[in-house]
Amino acid sequence: MPSDIEIAKKIKLKHIKEIAQQISIPEEDLVYYGKYKAKLPLKFINPEKIKKAKLILVSAITPTPAGEGKTTVSIGLSLGLNRIGKKTVVALREPSLGPVFGIKGGATGGGWSQVLPMEDINLHFNGDFGAIEKAHNLLAAMIDNNIQNKKNNIGLDPRTVMWKRVMDMNDRSLRKIIVGLGGTMSGVPRETGFDITAASEVMAILCLSENLKHLKEKLGNIFIGYTYDKKPIYARDLKANGAMAALLKDAIMPNLVQTSEGTPAIIHGGPFANIAHGCNSIIATKMAMSLADYVVTEAGFAFELGAEKFLDIKCRYAGISPAGAVLVATVRALKYHGGASLKELSKPDPQKVAKGLENLEKHVENMKQFNICPVVAINKFTSDTPEEIEEIKKKCQELSVPVCEADVWGKGGEGAIELAQKVADIVDKSKCAYAPIYELDWAVEKKIETIAKKMYGAQHIDYTAKAKKDLEKVYKLSLDKLPICIAKTQKSLSDNPDLIGRPKDFVVTVREIEIASGAGFIIPITGEIMRMPGLPEHPAAENIDIDENGEISGLF
Repeated sequence: MPSDIEIAKKIKLKHIKEIAQQISIPEEDLVYYGKYKAKLPLKFINPEKIKKAKLILVSAITPTPAGEGKTTVSIGLSLGLNRIGKKTVVALREPSLGPVFGIKGGATGGGWSQVLPMEDINLHFNGDFGAIEKAHNLLAAMIDNNIQNKKNNIGLDPRTVMWKRVMDMNDRSLRKIIVGLGGTMSGVPRETGFDITAASEVMAILCLSENLKHLKEKLGNIFIGYTYDKKPIYARDLKANGAMAALLKDAIMPNLVQTSEGTPAIIHGGPFANIAHGCNSIIATKMAMSLADYVVTEAGFAFELGAEKFLDIKCRYAGISPAGAVLVATVRALKYHGGASLKELSKPDPQKVAKGLENLEKHVENMKQFNICPVVAINKFTSDTPEEIEEIKKKCQELSVPVCEADVWGKGGEGAIELAQKVADIVDKSKCAYAPIYELDWAVEKKIETIAKKMYGAQHIDYTAKAKKDLEKVYKLSLDKLPICIAKTQKSLSDNPDLIGRPKDFVVTVREIEIASGAGFIIPITGEIMRMPGLPEHPAAENIDIDENGEISGLF
């Protein structure tokens, strides 16, 4: 089979105005970024149409190094729904350059289920990440400038400032740095560092904003630190939020592109799912729901992580609810959770698949705890055997959950027709009324405990001394009614990445709690969460090239 980029180049793209016509957007309202990309004005968000649209969430079992292909299935499902006559748009996150040049590669799907033009989407796209980076770093510059100046300062204690800088690249050397060296004219020396742009609170804010006014307000609510006399300081106190919002005036508009089968795709925002809420923007989802009858969207990582945050944070703030959810599983990943090594994943082993199914079972259980109607999609690989597939189907039958294979990588929409029919049947008849698993007025500790016990299967929650002190700060700032966004490894249901399958009787340790008052959530941090990844020994960047005609190769 050809590579993803080779397949992408074989596809004759339609002009973006043709894609827009399919969802009744006049050409004069498009903000063009070349022939195949455009931004959409927010005026197309229609509350009445949103109420009628069917939102379909795609999540997955616990990720493994083998990969589950959640984005590919999301795109393939949207193609399949269109093929059976359902007017469908897929709404996705934007890729970060860190993974593109690092180890994961791009995030535009794969095979015959892609969003296009894949090179542009994976490399800078329409400049949203750059705008978020600039807005974030403007606040960082204004913080240090205020500390530096004697006349125009608000007494900010630099020891309390946690706001770092960001860039959209994996660069471990920038994790911890000292700024302000070089004498009195070069600033006040202090320890800080860089995060990757996807981990920026500004990214989360953009994705949880409804419009420019709301965006500016949320940017003003960013907590910076304290004055020397313990007064809390926010971005609005530095008069930074207006200029930050001005930098984001184009980035707030969602991006319209097309799938490999020429149907509309809306791509916007890209927050991490382990440090933030891991979903595309509220604006993009509402835009898609205003323009189509069915909308397929995805949440980062597995159901207990990205999907929980999609439901408890994004849906709560947006006032939207999924009509159904798809859980993506692969034979390879289930074998891994059953104890197979990476080298053994292509070797047939129904017993290992059967053992790994306890991970799938927990995720199905989690979906039902939200009162969501689940469908299991087996993302098909050529190495899968009928015996292994049968193990999955047998388990799903025991769980009373619809299941089917989906060959979306190899066949595009044709390979997702059965899945599309099952999903459409469920969401059209759905009586599942999604409900969050905790109430906002509960104590912070109770909200954390509810997520950890119900979603992860934890037995107990432990707090370090620092986390307890952080809790006190949350209550003193009256931020305890915000939703919870637990930072946790994606590699396990627990907070220990080495515990595969379905761990039991484990303790989740909250080592610190961060405040994202601008985004509107509290971040209990468990384990070691990497906000500035490093490149692997052989980064994907080594294989990416461009010839004298501007043809890019090596992207995947």
